[in-house]
Amino acid sequence: MTQYTFAIIGGGIVGLSTAMAVGQRYPDARILVLEKESGWAHHQTGRNSGVIHSGLYYQPGSLKARLCRNGNRSMVAFCQQYGIDYELCGKVIVATDPAELPQLDRLYERGLQNGVKLDRLSGDAIRDIEPYVNCIAGLRVHSAGIVNYKQVCQTYVDIIQRQGGNLCLNTTVQNLVQASNGYTIETNQGTFSTQFLINCAGLHSDRIARMGQADPTAKIIPIRGEYYELKPEKRYLVRHLIYPLPDPTMPVLGVHFTRMIDGTIHAGPNAVLSLKREGYRKTDIDLRDMTEVLTYSGFWKMVAAYPTTAIQELIRSFSKAAFVRSLQRLIPDVQANDLIPSPAGVRAQAVKPDGHFVEDFLLIRTAHAMHVCNAPSPAATASIEIGKAIVAELSSLVNDRAVETLRSG
Repeated sequence: MTQYTFAIIGGGIVGLSTAMAVGQRYPDARILVLEKESGWAHHQTGRNSGVIHSGLYYQPGSLKARLCRNGNRSMVAFCQQYGIDYELCGKVIVATDPAELPQLDRLYERGLQNGVKLDRLSGDAIRDIEPYVNCIAGLRVHSAGIVNYKQVCQTYVDIIQRQGGNLCLNTTVQNLVQASNGYTIETNQGTFSTQFLINCAGLHSDRIARMGQADPTAKIIPIRGEYYELKPEKRYLVRHLIYPLPDPTMPVLGVHFTRMIDGTIHAGPNAVLSLKREGYRKTDIDLRDMTEVLTYSGFWKMVAAYPTTAIQELIRSFSKAAFVRSLQRLIPDVQANDLIPSPAGVRAQAVKPDGHFVEDFLLIRTAHAMHVCNAPSPAATASIEIGKAIVAELSSLVNDRAVETLRSG
């Protein structure tokens, strides 16, 4: 049984960026990446909107705010270095009602606190950027952009391979056995041993944490986001990224328009409970996943806190007309026959027992492990910086000489 220095569970963008960062910091380490699917970036990473976020929304001083802002710059630099297609197209966030103007001002101030380059503009000035948008005022965020994160992940994979890392697809973790000097990892492809375990399992991160005798302090609730796509002849309605002004009392951002790097325009998402952790269709049900959610008190407390929002999101899931009405708040010219269904995604949202969302990235460290137990959006944008942060957290646990000895042995 090969002894590894670091084993990373999860081949999404956070797991791969972490493996890359570990290889850069510890070039003599033996690094293992385990992914249960047949390809990389199969779930959250490969099904997101492809936005390079600016860090505008997040609580100043939080991990999300800091890592997203720095990650925006890191991601752009990475794309430039490796020839990955990207565009800093910018986005507009619009107020459609006078009652929203105070919140627009608060969001503008938060953006300034977070070091984001943005302008507060009149409705006419916003329409100079997005001619078909409905608004009375808005913000223009210059540093927002778009990219194909699957392409980013493939580049991470190439780098990890050059570093000498062992990347294993079709490998499902079945059990973790803790020892005094690390973990034994039992999988469907055999058993591995590692000094340090890094859990980046996304939708299954809480289960892996508990398997490794760590308390994730929250449970993953799978939230499906459903999208439509504008027909090609209607893409002229959207030039960049168009977002509504978020309601600070609500846990969801609201449907919006996103121009993808391939030129398509996606509209959405809504946010509804998925009855399977990887349930991309309404008919996808997993008995274990469903039972865990429906017997979790935190889920019911979350629903009780936002009953109107939960009902509205569910209605949008089953009624295209209701979905279209939400989109028409932003672009009145959009009609139902302009939209075709687009693949859904599932967000791994950590929810605490009291029903509150875990708002920030959540990293839980134990003696021989680091568990990434909440890393939804903007984790793709911040992935390079998340990897660096994990390595920094691990540095106090890792003996450089032991790493060198293990490699040479």
